[in-house]
Amino acid sequence: MKKYSKYLLLLVLAAFLVIAAACGQEEDQGESGDNEADGDTETEETSEEGVSELDGELVVYSARNEQFVQALLDKFSEETGIEVNTLHEAEPLQLREEAGNVQADIFISNDIGALEYLNGEGLLEASNPENVESIDSQYRAENNEWVAISARARGFIYNKDLVSEDEVPTSMEDLFDAEWADVENGYAITRGGNGGMIGNVSALRYEWGDERTAEWIESIQENAAGIFDGHGDIRRAVGAGEHAFGLVNNYYYHQQLEEPNDNNVGFVYPDQGEEEMGAIANAAGVGMVAGGPNEENARAFMDWVLEEENQLAFVGESLEVPINPELDPPYEEAVRFDELKIQDMPLRELGNYFEDTRMLIEDSGLDLDLR
Repeated sequence: MKKYSKYLLLLVLAAFLVIAAACGQEEDQGESGDNEADGDTETEETSEEGVSELDGELVVYSARNEQFVQALLDKFSEETGIEVNTLHEAEPLQLREEAGNVQADIFISNDIGALEYLNGEGLLEASNPENVESIDSQYRAENNEWVAISARARGFIYNKDLVSEDEVPTSMEDLFDAEWADVENGYAITRGGNGGMIGNVSALRYEWGDERTAEWIESIQENAAGIFDGHGDIRRAVGAGEHAFGLVNNYYYHQQLEEPNDNNVGFVYPDQGEEEMGAIANAAGVGMVAGGPNEENARAFMDWVLEEENQLAFVGESLEVPINPELDPPYEEAVRFDELKIQDMPLRELGNYFEDTRMLIEDSGLDLDLR
């Protein structure tokens, strides 16, 4: 009986081991199969996510010159497969008008004041793009609703055949003096609604206050020989000798140097003295529109444009200076910002002045007439 019991016990134990081994093999196969299935699922999901990120469209509103933007957007479309639909010459306030029916995903601006104004109105979306740390925090919004990528300074382009460097203003305050109206062929400015002029006036309001700035507007309106729609018009007119000098962003000077003709021009960075305020600076950048119809693609664009190669592509033909200090300017004549005395004003401050500055300019009449 004991032998039988012992035999029976061994038989049961053997059967149990066989069953356990079989179950273990099934579990191993099941786990392996699940891993493969999970892998397929993960791959499939990743692939689907990749396709979704690289599919559909991106709507870009741009206030930047089409010449400086289109090549960048074409590059993005070619590399990602996302179709980019662009509204050029977009006005920042258009985003406010469309707040109840958002059309844009990305806003590209030449003026940080416009971007920060839109941000203050709640019209831009926080983001955390890859490589955003390559841009110093002073050149981006608090939660990266906008990021500046290229910068420039204001100054005077002049025609060397008409005036010497010593005969060109050396500060913004110089333009209070009516004597500059008497220089041969006079000087040129842009209309008040130009983004560069809005930033210029906002910076003066920060530095001088509204009353003195309004007097400055009245002076240049009265004394300027030419009021043009854009800075490109000014640099060509100065190059051709139609005006002795003009108030522009510095990159327009570099553009004129590249012209085959009418390129005998120089440039003066104003307010570089020890007691002077420094050159007025501004920047171009991108903002992610809150509630845009293609949010995933907008975030993909923010990641993409901050890749170093694409930061340089953003600078492109504009001949501005990259804000990222690790990137060399794309042309030899460039003056880095650390070589200039720049106005001690956080660029975000421009947003606080943006709308009121437009009103101040309109009240002065500077935005009404071209000549």
